[in-house]
Amino acid sequence: MLMQTHEARLDALRQELKRRELDGFVIPISDEHMSEYVGAYAQRLHWLTGFGGSAGSAVVLQDAAAIFVDGRYTVQVRDQVDGKLFEYRSVPKDTIGGWIAAHAAQGARIGYDPWLHSRGWVQTVSKAAARIGAELVPVTGNPIDAVWQDQPEPSPAAAMVQTDEFAGRSSADKRAEIADWLKAEGHDAAVISALDSVAWLLNIRGSDVDHTPVALSYVIAHADGTAELFIAPEKVTPELTKHLGNAVTVRERSAFPAALSAMKGKKVTVDPNYGVAAIAQALEAGGATVSFERDPTILPRAIKNPVEQQGHRDAQARDGAAVSRFLRWIEETAPSGEIDELAAAAKLKQCREALGNLKDLSFDTISAAGSHAALPHYKVDEDSNIPIPPSSIYLVDSGGQYPAGTTDITRTVWVGPGEPSAEMKDRFTRVLKGHIQIDRAVFPQGTTGGQLDAFARQFLWEAGVDYAHGTGHGVGSFLSVHEGPQRIAKPSGGQAGTEQELFAGMILSNEPGYYKQGHFGIRIENLVLVEPREIKGAEGNFLGFECLTFVPIDRTLVDKSLLTEAEIAWWNSYHAKVFAILGPQLEGDDLAWLERHCAPL
Repeated sequence: MLMQTHEARLDALRQELKRRELDGFVIPISDEHMSEYVGAYAQRLHWLTGFGGSAGSAVVLQDAAAIFVDGRYTVQVRDQVDGKLFEYRSVPKDTIGGWIAAHAAQGARIGYDPWLHSRGWVQTVSKAAARIGAELVPVTGNPIDAVWQDQPEPSPAAAMVQTDEFAGRSSADKRAEIADWLKAEGHDAAVISALDSVAWLLNIRGSDVDHTPVALSYVIAHADGTAELFIAPEKVTPELTKHLGNAVTVRERSAFPAALSAMKGKKVTVDPNYGVAAIAQALEAGGATVSFERDPTILPRAIKNPVEQQGHRDAQARDGAAVSRFLRWIEETAPSGEIDELAAAAKLKQCREALGNLKDLSFDTISAAGSHAALPHYKVDEDSNIPIPPSSIYLVDSGGQYPAGTTDITRTVWVGPGEPSAEMKDRFTRVLKGHIQIDRAVFPQGTTGGQLDAFARQFLWEAGVDYAHGTGHGVGSFLSVHEGPQRIAKPSGGQAGTEQELFAGMILSNEPGYYKQGHFGIRIENLVLVEPREIKGAEGNFLGFECLTFVPIDRTLVDKSLLTEAEIAWWNSYHAKVFAILGPQLEGDDLAWLERHCAPL
């Protein structure tokens, strides 16, 4: 009989821990590749607790348990997780190590799955547990898997070739670049464990993880330009074998740990963030010398080649037509009060599917009505779904995965009848002004994302308000919608990526926002491409942004009196481009709607 209640599941886990002579266990949302999104088989935290967010962890002891989430999920965790079973803890204020030290018994043995945590995490939590003489113990076989009776299998879907038509560069060329780096750094090999890094290096894609077109696999890249791909045999097609050629040896995914253990005497580099603790443990136990450096594919992957850049433009242009058709539908139907958040998300997906080349959404659509728009990472489901209220703000953040590129766009619109309040218009216009500042930014080579962040916030700061998320993240080419290493965010607080220099060819989002809790939220998001800027008399090299996203911004929410002449000129120029790009793709009522929304301000 299947365990239906979370109480029964928690009890079964505790019995399994007793059987293994463990006093506790740590459960993250993670997989063997430290992926942002994970396959259904790896949703262990959701199975145990009911929590459906994309980031979080739990610790289970025999007499206590806690779930740890950040500020994005403060409301959601209380809705989904039983407070009688798990106490709620807030990250970063509360830490797993600190909680273990406060609640575990002296000398406790706390289990963790070394295939789901980074080496740094293990070191940090071990140090905290040691304060009470507790020990962090790596497990062989995850205890959740032992009690999760109907756990899905990892996806058996075949891996696909990403042809040079879209990749713009051969796998052999990419492997040669990595080999040159390995030789220069004195390494024999690099373990490439992040799924999007494997996909980029070998020009392969897959459908094993929702919203990210990757195949479950690992690569060991060698300094002679060869590579070993570890992947389940059912995923390997004749087309894939031919594409990989003689320089890439295909081995069973299950052979990966033994291959690491067999690298005695080799100098091997592992990424400290994406390489799980088990990788370094296996290498060191086998006699390899391990160093920890950033995955050498990350920076070249982030700098898009000309073919990838053009692919993004093409994908954005088609995606923009789909989003515009949707916005016209929202404008016409939502004022009735009969459209709910789920129906709106489904309609937007239909609009994208009608393009004919949509492979997946790039993330779960944030379809946020009324006060839900004030939750930046709101995820609608059957329980939270509400009708879009008339006379309110509706925020939709969405994207698509196309063979040519990955899209991500947010539009905030007024749903009639009536007019938005003066406060709504003020806040929307300040967000717009910040968005324009990023779009128009010109900066010297060597500038980081952290140095640009205040450009987007300055007009909100003038009004004594701010937003609690970053301003921009990197985006992949038919890969992850959140791609490093670049990021536009406040440089304080150790924000990953804010110290990364921006290079021509990088793609970032430009998405300032404002959120009035319990009332409304605003965000305007386009994607931009870092490009060289020719400036007469410039002393040194300068960069700027090419806008990639073209969809009308809602003029109903704009207070024109707050805009400068230069900002009004930007608005009119942007919407002229929107009409030029989308107009030829639309007809009839859709075209008439576009024309109205692209008229000069």
